[in-house]
Amino acid sequence: MDLHAAIGPGTEVAEGARGCVLQVPGNCSGLLPPGAARFSCKENIVRKEPVQVNYLVAIKAMSEQELPGLLILDIGGTYGVQENIVALLKKHFCLITMKEFLENKKEMSKKIQSVFVFECRPTVDQELLESLPNLKVIGNSGVGVDHLNLKMISNFGVKVTNTPHAVADSTADIGMALMLASARRLVEGSQIAISPHTKYFAVDWLGVEVSRATLGIIGMGRIGYKVAQRARAFDMKILYHNRKQRRKEEELAVGAHYCEKMEDLLQQSDFVMLVVNLTPETHKMIGKKELGLMKPTATLINIGRGALIDQDSLVEALQNNIIRAAALDVTYPEPLPRDHPLLKLNNIIITPHIGTATVQAVQMMAEEAIANMLAVLNGQPIPNYGRRSTLWTFGK
Repeated sequence: MDLHAAIGPGTEVAEGARGCVLQVPGNCSGLLPPGAARFSCKENIVRKEPVQVNYLVAIKAMSEQELPGLLILDIGGTYGVQENIVALLKKHFCLITMKEFLENKKEMSKKIQSVFVFECRPTVDQELLESLPNLKVIGNSGVGVDHLNLKMISNFGVKVTNTPHAVADSTADIGMALMLASARRLVEGSQIAISPHTKYFAVDWLGVEVSRATLGIIGMGRIGYKVAQRARAFDMKILYHNRKQRRKEEELAVGAHYCEKMEDLLQQSDFVMLVVNLTPETHKMIGKKELGLMKPTATLINIGRGALIDQDSLVEALQNNIIRAAALDVTYPEPLPRDHPLLKLNNIIITPHIGTATVQAVQMMAEEAIANMLAVLNGQPIPNYGRRSTLWTFGK
């Protein structure tokens, strides 16, 4: 935008897309001639009455007009981005909802430089990528990217980032919560306590101890290590299986012992917790064979992805007491069909994928995603790359 045109007499006052609006009171005093008031990435004129603004306001208006376009599914509602996260995004981007994009593809497609994927939405497919010629980065809010076709996205020269640091504590917390709830039969106990049919509490209704039990962690990345830190407070014996063995000082800090073979971990553990990403290699990594290796008194906990487990084999194992119990924050699909056999068992706990569902985690994920996307757009390194954030480029 030309500065002279922005501040000169007769300039029209425009208001546009969410996140790109600068509002100035009509009686605002300033040193410049009347004319400029507010600008946005859209240029739909709403009124023409002259007002006065100062030089800084005009510069800010220009700056806000130049905010990079960010595509999101929607604002609020069942699947949209939460209002408090929208407020964060508006500080750095011109927000364009999928509806706005579809209604005006020709104009909007030029403005969109980034996509914010929140709760696996919007769907990023080839059709969308082909319609966004200036797209540079997809910022995924969360650590898992199995819902994104990374190779296809890379073929368009687009980078993908995620937010592993922001989710580590909250996901580790839900892992511990599921382990404790399953061990002490917390959900069953609550149902008994509030049931109108309960006349007394049975003295032989028992759970098992978590303290001093053996925990086997499959996947000792950021989240897995956070789980180990928490488990140490329960004096648990900690085994872990990972692609790479942790440094000795890291193992000593949490009292963890490396199992090169996953089978060894399965045979020894009282609780087995899955904390790995879903890849072709980890798909259904726990099946009939692996469940058969576990102790009949063991519990399987999954805070990774639902498809890490062969669910048909899990149903069979739970029905036939091959293992004691299971506790899942993730399933495949989500939610399960209402007639799925897992929902009919009383030795399983299923939560609705709430590992990162805390006020703090959602805020931190958004902040990290914003920092990642801005870094890519500005040609800068990802903040703390290699420790906090991951960048997928497939060599591009």
